[in-house]
Amino acid sequence: MEKTAHKQLSCGIELACVELPSRHAVTFEFRFLAGTANEPDDHLGLSRLIQETIDLGTENFDGRALSDAFDEIGASHGGWVGREASGYTCLVLPEFLERAIELHAEFLRRPTFPDDKVRVAIDLTRQEWTALQDDAHSLADKLIGEQAYGKYLGRHSLGEAEHLDTMKRQHLVDHWSRTYHGGRIQVSAAGAFDQQHLVDLLGTHFDGYGAAAPAGREHFDVVFNPARMHHNKDLEQQQIGVAFPGAARTDDDYSVQRAMLGILSGGMSSRLFTEVREKLGLVYWVSAWGECPRGSGMIFLGASTTPDRCDETYRALLREVDRLSEDLTTEELDRAVSGLVAKIETQGDATRARCSQLAEDLFQFNRPMDRAEKIAKLKAVTVDDIHRYLADHPREALSVVTLGPRVLEGSETAEPCSAGEPRS
Repeated sequence: MEKTAHKQLSCGIELACVELPSRHAVTFEFRFLAGTANEPDDHLGLSRLIQETIDLGTENFDGRALSDAFDEIGASHGGWVGREASGYTCLVLPEFLERAIELHAEFLRRPTFPDDKVRVAIDLTRQEWTALQDDAHSLADKLIGEQAYGKYLGRHSLGEAEHLDTMKRQHLVDHWSRTYHGGRIQVSAAGAFDQQHLVDLLGTHFDGYGAAAPAGREHFDVVFNPARMHHNKDLEQQQIGVAFPGAARTDDDYSVQRAMLGILSGGMSSRLFTEVREKLGLVYWVSAWGECPRGSGMIFLGASTTPDRCDETYRALLREVDRLSEDLTTEELDRAVSGLVAKIETQGDATRARCSQLAEDLFQFNRPMDRAEKIAKLKAVTVDDIHRYLADHPREALSVVTLGPRVLEGSETAEPCSAGEPRS
């Protein structure tokens, strides 16, 4: 039987965990409530550089020794950087949970950021900027994010290329000191462990880890920029990105939004795939998705097409969204909801997925959410709810980005841009 807990620990950590005794594994995540939006304006990209170098040297281990210590217990671990948070995840056998927590405390609390490792990380980031120039899909995603979200939430994890030239080890140390402490940590865990033992481990290894007062719970406002901008680049495929404000994860309409996106882009029977790709043959790739920074939401439409069919594809994307108000059937809605429910129920059985769900619940709702509650809200969505959602989220003001050789009708013209010098 599952046993879920939500606790505020004296060291500042907020913990959400679920015991899964039948699973012979444990997954946990340390989520620090600071991401790209929290970086200083003149040194963007610090969060990712910290994530790349934080485990390459500590007070008690060099990078190789720490890596060997994780390998000795068969732990699978990694990190990520987002707009409002940075995280470190680990999958380990239950008998090695204590050692895994100890090793995470070692590099999270006592990193030395060796200067040579920092220089290598900066050089590798420069190479990634070069690679980004040749990845049209990722470059378009970066450009639409910057334009739609605004100054803070629109930042890319790679930062800005020109900032790399002035980045030094001390900048990483200073930013780590500001943002890595107990009061900014949310820990989620799922698997075969005893809750009190986990609480005791976190207390032992993270007591005295900087400020314990809760911090980082505020959200950054989306400064939506309704604009149409073309970025000229010599490509065989034209990239199109469209964004408009949607529902926040905590809004009552979030389940309606999920159902709508499932209808548009939930699989091979979805509208964008069948209508825009299969019937009209307009696109190589097409999708619709939602993103939810805390307290807000954004809907994205994306496609890759030939330059001469750019305008037709753009109109087709918007037409499929608008058509939901005209001919959506209960059967189509039920099919999309069934797919979403199946995904929740099947993914929820794995320790990684349960830990990830807990982490998102803690981040968005400040508490674990019951899966049955999420499923019930999805199943309650009606065709009328979809119609109302579309009426409440009008699309007269859109943020549109095109990347390629052709200017979309009605868009501004921009000079050729590089990944490090976006035009927005």
